Amino acid sequence: MLILLAMAVHYLDAELVRRFKQGDQAAFASIVERYQDRVFTQSFRWMGDRQIAEEVSQDVFLALYKSLHNFRGDARLSTWIYRVVINHCKNRKLYRKRRHTDRHEPLEGTRRGEDAPKRQLAAHQPGTDATTHQAEAASLVQQALQRLDPEQRRIIVLRDVQDLSYEEIAEILGLARGTVKSRLHRARSTMASILSEKISQEDLY
Repeated sequence: MLILLAMAVHYLDAELVRRFKQGDQAAFASIVERYQDRVFTQSFRWMGDRQIAEEVSQDVFLALYKSLHNFRGDARLSTWIYRVVINHCKNRKLYRKRRHTDRHEPLEGTRRGEDAPKRQLAAHQPGTDATTHQAEAASLVQQALQRLDPEQRRIIVLRDVQDLSYEEIAEILGLARGTVKSRLHRARSTMASILSEKISQEDLY
């Protein structure tokens, strides 16, 4: 179940990024909705101040908005966002150290352009329907897996479910490593296409 949930998050994130790159601004609002709690929590753990953590969270999402078109998918979106949070927290700590500020530093402004997303303060509690959405996402992934041909389903299960290396998969299937990577790429693309047929805009929130 946990593995299916992780896969669901990965494929849903990929679909959101794809839509955003195609000009769907609502997709970014969905990303904010999905990650604002985690971004705030990570920022608060680093900064130890709720107000500053909220400021950092806003800066993180502004940075994501500006750079998401360059996201290539080499890492999971959640991993990429986490790295952005860490970098912003480190930079804020260095800034405060240089300025000798205390914990009651005033707000510094939002520095937002006209095309930037509207300010959305992070909620501090997960939504009450989070479990339902996770179960639905896992069900969608399971259904999508069943629609793949056996070869595609086998290679996705070996890599994304069992977390085997390319070398291990190559040995199991009797294929070259490069062939494994190319077939996995095609299988994931097919999986994303199947999911995009089933996922409405509301499902992505």
